[in-house]
Amino acid sequence: MSKHILIIQGHPDSARQHLCHALAEAYADGARAAGNSVETVEPARIGFALLTDAAQWQHGDVPPPLRPAQEAIARAAHIVLIYPLWLGDMPALLKGFLEQVLRPGFAIARTPANPLKAGLLGGRSARVIVTMGMPSLVYRAFYRAHSLRSLRRNILHFVGIAPVSTTIVGGAGAMPPERAARWCARLRRLGERGA
Repeated sequence: MSKHILIIQGHPDSARQHLCHALAEAYADGARAAGNSVETVEPARIGFALLTDAAQWQHGDVPPPLRPAQEAIARAAHIVLIYPLWLGDMPALLKGFLEQVLRPGFAIARTPANPLKAGLLGGRSARVIVTMGMPSLVYRAFYRAHSLRSLRRNILHFVGIAPVSTTIVGGAGAMPPERAARWCARLRRLGERGA
């Protein structure tokens, strides 16, 4: 059964190609080959201001340049979020993008009966793909994948997106081309499964 898949490619450098770009393209190629429809959003290619206060987030409108991205989220059955780990977390530009598009009234109920079940984006699944310089085992064992766990629990699950699968790509900084090709092949297979 085909799905409508949204890929949010969150590397903040749109001037050069990075591993995140190659992984996003590989996933999209596999998904399309399997008959899925795919949209890609790159926050780095969209000019938008960051939020500066809670009232703006709660009561303001999403900026016009981000409305198509919000509409793409609404259409998606499966969301793939790809980004590099910077200073232990997602890049600030991607966090700013999520703060802008996942607003009350769209992603979270404005007046929920139960604040722990306020998410309006139920019925969608997600895969988060994180690239990093350190070995993935160090991130999982020593750092306990803290930022990835926070993204899953405090953002994606909170807005109703579940299940959330994860892929951690360690050693990205000095990755040889043949290993990058293997990762791209793996992502293509995930895309074919829409997983």
